[in-house]
Amino acid sequence: MARIVFDLDGTLIHSAPDIRTIANSILRDEGLHLITLDETIDFIGNGASVFVAKMRAAREIPDVEHDRILGVFQDRYETVLELTAPYPNVREALAHLTVAGHRLGLCTNKPMRATRAVLSHLSLTDPLDVIYGGDSLAQRKPDPAPLLAAFADLGDGPCLYVGDSEVDAETADRAGVPFLLFTEGYRKTPAADLPHLATFSDFAELPKLVQAQLEVLA
Repeated sequence: MARIVFDLDGTLIHSAPDIRTIANSILRDEGLHLITLDETIDFIGNGASVFVAKMRAAREIPDVEHDRILGVFQDRYETVLELTAPYPNVREALAHLTVAGHRLGLCTNKPMRATRAVLSHLSLTDPLDVIYGGDSLAQRKPDPAPLLAAFADLGDGPCLYVGDSEVDAETADRAGVPFLLFTEGYRKTPAADLPHLATFSDFAELPKLVQAQLEVLA
């Protein structure tokens, strides 16, 4: 059986609306123009600190304010969960893969406390044997270290990484791990321009896709 590691935001869950709510609550407090959902999605992918840096740059907030705003952002990150939801058929796909004997993990750039908060809120923790957040190691994606650590913790067997973004594609490529690209997430680059083993647009397709790719890799 395989070891399968997933990204979180834009892969298992659609969290951009809540992230936008958090960002705009801060910008409103600062008396600045709010960001759009498209801007929010454009800023997602490299962790909370990079998100805040991009948000500051877009609204010309001085660098000296970074740590203060990041602290507020991270505090609200753990509690604003009203609009976040799994993508369709995620729960069923994870259950199917677990029953089939595959071992599942998570590797995200979201801070661990916020990661655990949203997984608990959405009842998505149980299928995951291993969870790595953006602050679990000194390195974060696209450095392959957290992804490789997640696979190591899952034991033996073929590896597959499932993600949605340029960061995920680069991480898998640098780790030397086959990559399954979910096309309905937060990617900005055409799928054809990213290294990947296969693409899918609906998690209902994933169990059969995993089986097919494992047969190819065998």
